[in-house]
Amino acid sequence: MLELKNICFEVHDDGDRVILKDINLTVGDGRFVAVTGPNGSGKSTLAKIIAGIQRPVSGSILLDGEDITSLSVTERARRGIGYAFQSPVRFKGLRVKDLIRIAAGKDISVAEGCKYLSEVGLCARDYIEREVNDSLSGGELKRIEIATVLARGARVAVFDEPEAGIDLWSFGNLIDVFGRMRDAGRGNCILVISHQERILRIADEIVLLSRGGIEASGPRDEMLPGIIGTEAAVSACGRLEG
Repeated sequence: MLELKNICFEVHDDGDRVILKDINLTVGDGRFVAVTGPNGSGKSTLAKIIAGIQRPVSGSILLDGEDITSLSVTERARRGIGYAFQSPVRFKGLRVKDLIRIAAGKDISVAEGCKYLSEVGLCARDYIEREVNDSLSGGELKRIEIATVLARGARVAVFDEPEAGIDLWSFGNLIDVFGRMRDAGRGNCILVISHQERILRIADEIVLLSRGGIEASGPRDEMLPGIIGTEAAVSACGRLEG
């Protein structure tokens, strides 16, 4: 279980700006939670704070009861926090199988690597030896990154706007991947930052951020009617590439 208690974050550039204020959020075991809200509401900052990329100015983060607020990105990853970037990094010269092995933290076999690729809907024999470079499309790269999260065996998998920069066909496959992850159970938590209605519709719970705070949260069926058609929940058409 992931717990955020009174998380606050601010920046000091052209003056103090509060990005997040008093965020209290619990993601229970086996739950799929979608965090949505208008642009600038602090969604991506929240994801980075969970991963340890940014540190809150106050508040605490607990994973299975352990306070991990002061831990680094690497230490959090070792404890089971997996993070998928909005724009995955490309690594020229690094093969997909090597990336999956690094994520797993051990020397897994090619067959095991292929299993993770199959789980995200990729034909393993076509990708396992590919380089993680510009020859991969945005959708392919997103699914490979999800495969690395699966290989890591993350207790908490955090995805920051996974639909960004991919085409409609790849987005459809991405929805299928998240659906399989949710249905697989495994007792792990999934937290997705997204505006996309189709992602919100497969979540167990939806959290609506506005102006750095939680405006509302609750079960999907209770939350959706109030946000469909707003900036917090848009259809895929027109917002993705292609």
